[in-house]
Amino acid sequence: MTQQAVAGRPTRTSSAPEVPPRPVPELLPGDKGLPVVGRLFDYAKDPVALMRHQWESYGPVSPFNAIFTDAVMLLGPDACEEALRNKDKAFANEPAWGQIVGPFFHRGLMLIDFEEHHGHRRIMQEAFTRDRLVAYTGAMHPAIAEGMASWDTDPEFPAYPRLKQLTLDIAADIFMGGADDTSRSEMDRVNKAFIACVQAAAGIVRADVPLTRWGRAYRGRRVLEDFLRHYLPAKRATRTDDIFSVLCHIETPEGERFSDDDVVNHMIFLMMAAHDTSTITTSTILQYLGQHPEWQERCREEALALGPAPTLEEIEKQQSIDWVMREALRLRAPVPVLARRTVKDTVVQGVAIPAETDVMVGVQWSHLMEDYWTNPMVFDPERFSPERREDKSHRYAWEPFGGGVHKCIGLYFAGMEVKAIMHRLLRGYRWTVDPGYVAPLDNHSLPFPKDGQPVHLVRNGGHR
Repeated sequence: MTQQAVAGRPTRTSSAPEVPPRPVPELLPGDKGLPVVGRLFDYAKDPVALMRHQWESYGPVSPFNAIFTDAVMLLGPDACEEALRNKDKAFANEPAWGQIVGPFFHRGLMLIDFEEHHGHRRIMQEAFTRDRLVAYTGAMHPAIAEGMASWDTDPEFPAYPRLKQLTLDIAADIFMGGADDTSRSEMDRVNKAFIACVQAAAGIVRADVPLTRWGRAYRGRRVLEDFLRHYLPAKRATRTDDIFSVLCHIETPEGERFSDDDVVNHMIFLMMAAHDTSTITTSTILQYLGQHPEWQERCREEALALGPAPTLEEIEKQQSIDWVMREALRLRAPVPVLARRTVKDTVVQGVAIPAETDVMVGVQWSHLMEDYWTNPMVFDPERFSPERREDKSHRYAWEPFGGGVHKCIGLYFAGMEVKAIMHRLLRGYRWTVDPGYVAPLDNHSLPFPKDGQPVHLVRNGGHR
């Protein structure tokens, strides 16, 4: 395996002549894409194939025609690191994500920048301290048990939609404190609203127009705001352990707190991020463990060695499922591309990128590069073992949670949630997936299997 990235870049002596940055390469004749939409459909068809083409044709900084704009795609750990670490503060989130899903996740943590982002993140970090994660773990097990109570033997169990409903139910418990007066039909409306907001990313008509993706997303955002504002006065009035209440009451030593609008905006973004990305990761794990029964048994042995409701510390010590989760995140990053826009001229990998340029940071490609991974298209969880640690070949070789100041604030919560769900599944069920099955992914927004990802699920009669 090539380790060239680990050694770092050569330093330039003061006497060496300055090398002027190169311009972004010109598009090849066949890479202009379609009018208006550019290469959106190429991405939707096969993001990895597109990234491979961009890398082989242009290198780490490549031109890319996006919707209504000429953009740049950054590929490889070195280029991604420069954008995500953002030392010269040239890359901003809000202008980029704002034109993709901005009206629907307005003022969420991902859609604010620089000093304002730092202030909001400092307050929100109090919701994800170690002590709070311990409490969330204890509250999560009953929600998982209740959500899986109706799951039974099914040769065509629709894993993805059932997991999506489960993670939304978990979010209702951990984020909302149960919301006892909430009916199943109302939670179904909330789930549909989240789906509409996420799928707005692929919208061509970017206005509140009926029967369009953005039109549905505008209505979805209103549903989510009404839902959360209904509960807001009670959450302000009483301190409980759910994240909604925590956001209402947390305060920095300097007395900084969130306004009502801040709480609602952050809750909408956090609930989306928590249940969508966790669903993708958990369903990916189900697929690979169904196709690799030896790993399913390894993980099951660890689960059976613990009780039905392990502590956070016990969950963290389960080695096999941790490696499997990391490998699932590598092979199918829940967010394959991160969006940025340059707010001033900058240089990445010796290439000049002008201000006001849309930038796609292709984190998924870093996970599949042969320079950093052995047989990267093969499911091989032991690549994360202490003896191999292929993810350490470059600090940005594995980056499913992003990096820099915008690195996912809930990454430890997400890992705990996925492992807790898998713990109960492994104790209570066995499942198989055809070894030749390839999930037909819808890549218009976050990747999900269009066929619902059926698995042959068998309920055990013993441990639960």
